[in-house]
Amino acid sequence: MRRANTRFAPTQFYIKITLSNFHILLCPTGHEVYNKKMFSRRHPYLFFLLIMASIFGASVIGISILFSLSGKDSDYSGLNKLSGEKVGIIEIRGVINDSKDILDKLKRFRADNSIKAIVVRIDSPGGSVGPSQEILRAIKKTSLKKKVVASLGSVAASGGYYVAVGADGIVANPGTITGSIGVVMGFTNFQELLQKIGLIPVVVKSGKYKDIGSPVRKMTEKERQILQDLSDQIHKQFINAIAAGRKIDPLKVEAIADGRIFSGEEAKRLGLIDRIGNLEDAVEWAGRMGGIKGKITSVYIKDKRLPFLQYLAESALDKIFIIVSQRYLYADVIMQ
Repeated sequence: MRRANTRFAPTQFYIKITLSNFHILLCPTGHEVYNKKMFSRRHPYLFFLLIMASIFGASVIGISILFSLSGKDSDYSGLNKLSGEKVGIIEIRGVINDSKDILDKLKRFRADNSIKAIVVRIDSPGGSVGPSQEILRAIKKTSLKKKVVASLGSVAASGGYYVAVGADGIVANPGTITGSIGVVMGFTNFQELLQKIGLIPVVVKSGKYKDIGSPVRKMTEKERQILQDLSDQIHKQFINAIAAGRKIDPLKVEAIADGRIFSGEEAKRLGLIDRIGNLEDAVEWAGRMGGIKGKITSVYIKDKRLPFLQYLAESALDKIFIIVSQRYLYADVIMQ
């Protein structure tokens, strides 16, 4: 049998895109032409969601690029434009929960030969014990190489004052709220509430005191004593740090270390600060101690800007951490 010779014409494609229809025409020899409607007409709601998601995604990417570009020049504020000797300013604001940024700034100023002195500006009601002690240690280390002056703003109490005692001098306004030399630990017990709504908590632990401070049961006297001893120990560290930094008899510090707050004026009378003055006065004092003659120029370190997506992710993680944390150990003052 003789097989027929079949030839196929080349397949031709014609694509036409309009706002109302999406046409794909396949035109091979001996085949039909297919015409399909646009996806947006067959699935209008899904199409709308896809468009909105695309717009949102493009916006996020655009903002991320802007954040990245704007953060590339993050360095000392004005340092590259200004010549000569300067005073570096480092700000400590809000609750002290982390020390990494402050330690990094102290290190950078410490290594820069154009920075002759440093002012640590403090506006903080206190914070966690560990980070406060880390900052104190870094300030004391820095003061061995360069003069450091602490400037107390509206509030520099408890942990906020704790970090200041490592400086070579402390300046505060007459109405600055400071002091609050003490440690507080707070726990909430939900046992009765859980019983009322019929929830029975189950705890599995490897040690007798592993769930000390648990919110689902009553605290025992032994557990209370353990926590009290811990609080007293940290309180003693606080007192010793003040006595050493301010060169005051520890017994005199202990007499006022009951958590009370002081005005800047009262703090000066007690020897907790050296001078009454504002930030400019602190910069002037630090500059002169650092050996700067003539006009004193002050500079800041610009905060590093994270990429937008990373900023959102880290902010969310920080909030989640705060919500789920059950235990807090602060050297702070609670401002009502």
